[in-house]
Amino acid sequence: MREQTKYQLQQLQKAMEELALWQAVAPEAAAFDSVEPFCIDTMNAYEWLQWVFIPRMYAVIESNEPLPHKMAIVPYIEEALKEKDIVEVQRLIEPLKAIEEICSAQNDRA
Repeated sequence: MREQTKYQLQQLQKAMEELALWQAVAPEAAAFDSVEPFCIDTMNAYEWLQWVFIPRMYAVIESNEPLPHKMAIVPYIEEALKEKDIVEVQRLIEPLKAIEEICSAQNDRA
């Protein structure tokens, strides 16, 4: 499960890089202090994926912590990016859906 999750995170990063969404510079430090879900008040969806979600998921995997359950990232990304090109959005949604399914399946077994 962890290797599958790691692979999907790599696919997400690859898609972001190929779509020129991967940023070289992190948002201001204050942006990470948000108490809102997805840092919606301080980051856009791409920033949140790159600077919050992906690093946190890698940290969970590397520290051998249980994968999160009841994740609902896809609806947020779909809503946040509804004005964007559907093909571009789908390239981000596919690995996110896979991650949600992996986490859900793991927790169904527990």
